[in-house]
Amino acid sequence: MARLDQVHPANAAGDWFVDTRCIDCATCRQLAPGVFVRRSGQSVVGGQPADAGAVEVQRASLACPTQSIGTRIRRPWPRGLFPHELADGVFHLGFNAVDSFGANAFFAARAEGNVLVDSPRFTRQLAGPLAELGGVDHVLLTHRDDVADAERWASHFGARTWIHAADADAAPFATDVFGGEGPTTVQPGLVAFPVPGHTEGSAVFVLDERFCFTGDSLHWDADAGDLAAHEHATWYSWSAQAASLAHLAQAHRFEWVLPGHGGRGRRPAAEMHTRLVALADRMARSRP
Repeated sequence: MARLDQVHPANAAGDWFVDTRCIDCATCRQLAPGVFVRRSGQSVVGGQPADAGAVEVQRASLACPTQSIGTRIRRPWPRGLFPHELADGVFHLGFNAVDSFGANAFFAARAEGNVLVDSPRFTRQLAGPLAELGGVDHVLLTHRDDVADAERWASHFGARTWIHAADADAAPFATDVFGGEGPTTVQPGLVAFPVPGHTEGSAVFVLDERFCFTGDSLHWDADAGDLAAHEHATWYSWSAQAASLAHLAQAHRFEWVLPGHGGRGRRPAAEMHTRLVALADRMARSRP
């Protein structure tokens, strides 16, 4: 619950506020960019929403990992904000975890077995709706930073857990450890593809050649209107990441980029491919 005794002084006057426990994960700015802005290294309310009950602002409040977003006026909270379906059985889960620095997590409902990509914080508010969607058969971890409550989710649903061998020490409970440079099939239509760079064991998961769950390896930069990588949060190797993203562009096509950190984006697959090739080329030339 947001703390009225710790309201950030830079909030715009009005009902909604952010408190000073914010960790600057940018989740709220991605979900409600017209309301939340960054000031002095934290998120604040830059302008009150025209509709005090705006759904995107309510979702941002639930997603906030430190639960720093709240209202001064108490009102009934709507149900069903999360899971939020993005398209064709793929959902954004909200309830971001502090342990993953507020990383996004996703869910895909599939006849072959439902999958959870990375981990939101464990809460009955989310576990109940996921059970109604058929539960979780596979937990897919993109890299070591975003494990969070994955073990608890896997235990709760009796799910298999997948992670790359180079990051496997972060998830000793994993049942399926993959490696190599090429794709590993999780189930028909769903592959794990190694993209070392952000961490040595980073991977993306490509679903039906439409959705790419990218962890911290690739995101959509709304300001630039283009694909981007986290240059200043590349813990293993920038050059390896450039090469691995070029390899990904050769191997797969997709319309959606669904990251742990950074904005999500959707463009026609041909355009995404062109942008990914161009990004990998820029990255290869930007550092030795």
